[in-house]
Amino acid sequence: MPDTLLFLICALGYFALAAWYWPGKPGCCRTDWLPRLLPLLPLVPHLYLLYSGVHGDGGVHVGFSTSLSAVAALTVLVYAVAAWRYHLGGLQAFVMIFAGAAVAIEAVSPIPHATQHSASPLFLVHLAMAFAAYSLFTIAALHAVLIALAEKHLHKAVPPNIISGLPPLLTLEKLLFRMIQSGFLLLTLTLLTGVFFAEEIFGKALPFNHKTVFGVASWLIFAALLLGRRVYGWRGRTAISWTLAGFMSLLLAYVGVKFVLEVLLGR
Repeated sequence: MPDTLLFLICALGYFALAAWYWPGKPGCCRTDWLPRLLPLLPLVPHLYLLYSGVHGDGGVHVGFSTSLSAVAALTVLVYAVAAWRYHLGGLQAFVMIFAGAAVAIEAVSPIPHATQHSASPLFLVHLAMAFAAYSLFTIAALHAVLIALAEKHLHKAVPPNIISGLPPLLTLEKLLFRMIQSGFLLLTLTLLTGVFFAEEIFGKALPFNHKTVFGVASWLIFAALLLGRRVYGWRGRTAISWTLAGFMSLLLAYVGVKFVLEVLLGR
């Protein structure tokens, strides 16, 4: 099957699931095995397309589109696993929209150039942990936005469907900090492997560039958030603000810069 058709099927599959999971729709409130397995239908071809795009034509090709697609695939995978423990309600609809858009963007984007030093095992480990951290913090940012919306409509007699179909606020908040804790651990390992990789390749442990500056800044923001949560019991708007600030900093460390260079500047 040509990859173009597979991209189309994969993207449409995600968008169809988004409509099915949407708050107030049939898939939102079901708790049986079916809504937990359905995300795997588009995810399997998505992973195949992602692997083909990253490893095609020799070397490792990592650009804006493949980075976004990798984060989306890992995000869907995390939600697919979490659905077996938590009732996620309409949460998965937003993830499916993100994944469908990421697949569509990858489909129309040119293949990025092969990444330098991609033969290094340490670089591949560093890259895998970075994408895993990105996906967890993407989920955390999504939860932060939804918590803000839920709190805004908390005291309304009839909240909109987009809110009424979500899990309870305490569940959202619990998942938020679970994702932040796991993402922080992976981000810490990403920065550590990045130090060793940079030392091995460039002879300098912390090269002064946008990745280092924004990566360390995001680490400090999330470290402060977790410390504030533990010591002062931060939650609500405070937790939301720190989460989104950390996510934006992390976005600027790699994916955001890739978007500017490849999409806006055409480099």
